[in-house]
Order: sequence, then structure tokens, then C-alpha cells
Amino acid sequence: MQRYLSRRLSYLLIFSLLYLVYTADAKAALSQYVRKHRNISVTNQQAANVARFNHLIEYFSSFSYFKPRHKVNANFIRALMLAESNGDPRATSSKDAKGLCQITFPTGKQAASELAKKDINFRYVSKRRLLNLRPQDLYNPSINILLTCYLISKYNYNFQGKLDLVVAAWNAGEYSITNNRPPQYKETLNLIGKVNGYFIYFLKNKR
Repeated sequence: MQRYLSRRLSYLLIFSLLYLVYTADAKAALSQYVRKHRNISVTNQQAANVARFNHLIEYFSSFSYFKPRHKVNANFIRALMLAESNGDPRATSSKDAKGLCQITFPTGKQAASELAKKDINFRYVSKRRLLNLRPQDLYNPSINILLTCYLISKYNYNFQGKLDLVVAAWNAGEYSITNNRPPQYKETLNLIGKVNGYFIYFLKNKR
């Protein structure tokens, strides 16, 4: 499989529920949010918001950050971007997460430090910039998308590309996942459903 979160996995979705063992309550809670966003659509304005950054999404998702030939699916990054900020590079959350994909500074700083040590050279973002990351840098689309692709690649690697666990790790942290199950936080479950819905939309409507 060349890309994590591939077309095959996305359509199996409703989703890694087919592969994981959940308690009845946890399965019901997750299914509720998947159903809620199953038929989500993307407006022309949302599509335009994301399209502004297509060159960066395609470029930074083309790297194998953790495993050879395993790359982040660009449509997953688009889905996450819409779910998190609606494609607004200046978005800031109540928890001080910043930019297109809503990264907090401690998470971004750690990811930037790890990424700078890898033997990968990028256009748009220098290693010096990564090593000296500042909070306001997370509003820079190039930096935000690069760090997003790196982190999602890391979570894909750690959680075998299972969408619910990848999004849970993104939203609530890697250590929130126990027994191969996402935490039962409303915000996390809602984000899983929303990203899943947008992801399927983008896969069905490739241009």
C-alpha cells in the first residue's frame, strides 16, 4: 500500500470499526458521529479556501517521513484542514491552536525539532526555521502544512493508518488512546466523524 488512509481504507470506514474491538457504548458513540457527518459536503467557498494551498499540500504530502513509500494522503490533509479551520490560515482556537490545521505551539515545536533532525530537505521551509520555531510561525501555511504532514505521518505509522486513531492522536494526544480505542471525548469523536466525512467527499470528488 503506497499511501496510508488510502481509498480502500476510507470506503471500509465506517471505519476501523470493522477491525477493532470496542465496547458496545464506545462503538455506539463513535458510530453516532460517523453517521452525523457521513453525507457532509464542501461548498464552493470551502473548496476555494483549500485550493489556495494545494501546491503545499501536494508537495509536503509527497515525502515518506517514517517508512519508505508510505506517504500521507493529500485528501486526508484537505479533510483535516477543513474540519479544523475551514481553510483559514489565521484561525486560532480557544486552546491557542493556530493556523490551517490548528497546531498548538508545544506540539509544533516538538515536531519541528524532530523533523529538523531528519535527512530531508524541503522547499519553502528551512531547517533553521524549524529549529527556531516561534508561535506565530504556525500561521505560516508552509510551516503549518509541513508539520501537519509530518505529525499525521507519525500517527499513521504508530496506529497503522486507522483513521479514528490517527485523528484521536491528533486531537487528544497519542497517550489518550488505550486498548486501540479513541478517547470518548465529544470533541474528539466529532472531529473523527467530520474528518472522515470530508475525506470521503474529497475521494469521491477528485478533480
